[in-house]
Amino acid sequence: MTATADATGNADKTAIRNAATVIAVRGRSSADPQVLMGQRGAKAAFMPNKFVFPGGAMDAGDADVPLGSSLPAACKARLMADGGAPIWQALCVAAVRELWEETGLILGTPGTWTGAVPGDWQSFAATGHLPHAEPLSFVFRALTPPGRPRRFDARFFLVEAEALVGDLDDFSRASDELSHLQWIPLSAVRGFDLPFITEVVLAEVTRTLRTGEVPESTPFFRNDDEESLFLRLRGHPMPKTG
Repeated sequence: MTATADATGNADKTAIRNAATVIAVRGRSSADPQVLMGQRGAKAAFMPNKFVFPGGAMDAGDADVPLGSSLPAACKARLMADGGAPIWQALCVAAVRELWEETGLILGTPGTWTGAVPGDWQSFAATGHLPHAEPLSFVFRALTPPGRPRRFDARFFLVEAEALVGDLDDFSRASDELSHLQWIPLSAVRGFDLPFITEVVLAEVTRTLRTGEVPESTPFFRNDDEESLFLRLRGHPMPKTG
């Protein structure tokens, strides 16, 4: 990744890594849907103490992991836009892996792995599932602003809890990356310590859940220039409201 300049003219040499984040929604049709979140550690280099959705950087090996199902065509097309074509499948795999690692919940479809199973996928494969991309809906993209200790080009995927396998309240297989894992009602979530971008994403997701409408394009909050830009993918500025 080429270094970029910040507002002071200094080069920002922090590499931007592709990442996937999962917004799991429980009770979508209820009066007060819930989202799954956990708290990052106080010593975490990125967003310490903040409540966040499960997610993380795409690993090089994610490109070699087979999907048990593909994305719906319209969703896939949005994910492939603006440079996403070479990595769309790896991003889906990363979303499933991060959800499994950080919460112990399975987004999988029954299937048998062929060939050697990568080390960080062995526990998932042992459940008898392959990564399941079909329930994922690509709903948001955001770049971490310059000057942060880590920068990500994060794609946010919405998934309904009904697509997950097993007990939705059993986090016993989760790693220790997130603590206080819980399903939080949308009416209460802003009472938690959230990153700014999470609040922005929640506003978009809440609008989608309330209207039931699938957006024709995906919001893109871009922070790679001196000015933060809120776009729709393919580079069209979003209309201002209010």
